[in-house]
Amino acid sequence: MNKAKLYHQLAPEAWHEKGLSRLNQLICLLILLASLTAILETEPTLRAMAPGLFTALEAVFIGVFTIEYLLRLYTIGEDPRYRGVTGRIRYIFSFWALVDLIAILPFFLGFMTHNNAFLLRLLRLARILRLARLGRFSQAWSALADALKSRTHELLLSAGVAGLLLLFSSCCLYVVEAAAQPEAFGSVPRALWWSIATLTTVGYGDVTPITALGKFFAGLTAVAGIGIIAMPTGILAAAFSDALQNKHHS
Repeated sequence: MNKAKLYHQLAPEAWHEKGLSRLNQLICLLILLASLTAILETEPTLRAMAPGLFTALEAVFIGVFTIEYLLRLYTIGEDPRYRGVTGRIRYIFSFWALVDLIAILPFFLGFMTHNNAFLLRLLRLARILRLARLGRFSQAWSALADALKSRTHELLLSAGVAGLLLLFSSCCLYVVEAAAQPEAFGSVPRALWWSIATLTTVGYGDVTPITALGKFFAGLTAVAGIGIIAMPTGILAAAFSDALQNKHHS
């Protein structure tokens, strides 16, 4: 297979037929299998049952992904934006190329951190993040980016309203609850944790107001939280729908 044909197989934007090329379909399958393997490897019982299996599978996946990365680097010159040495250097630092590189780096870094349990767990997590590579093959990611860009003002406005409500709620709870519960509401930053948990409707229940005014403000915060969380959700849903429709019509 010559460079041009290989480029069309590897680059989703260069594939003019419906769906993905067979090669990219295989890569997507391997990404899913590699991520599943990384998830299962975090279970000590499974690692004890087959201590060498996960290492062997990881070596196979890394071998394939490394070859894929090098082939993408080799064929990217078919894209006019990345021709020549400078073009390939520019490609190496592009977003999706960095995602591809991050997908294979944990394996090689693992040899340098085999005595550090925290770093090993962190590297295992990085292997699970290979799922982000699937974004290269999906129009949904670009549609989401378009949606965020087109609704930046509205999203910033809703974030500002949420921030003001958080601060107002924290101040109110500090005023009315500080004397009764100094550990939980003795300062605005302490009350802020309760406001965040309530405004986001998580409501852990570890801290609750006990005064009448405190319960009143808590009720207002809880009700307002439903609307505040729904606001950016509605904005994103509408923008995402518009972006997908524009892509279908283009």
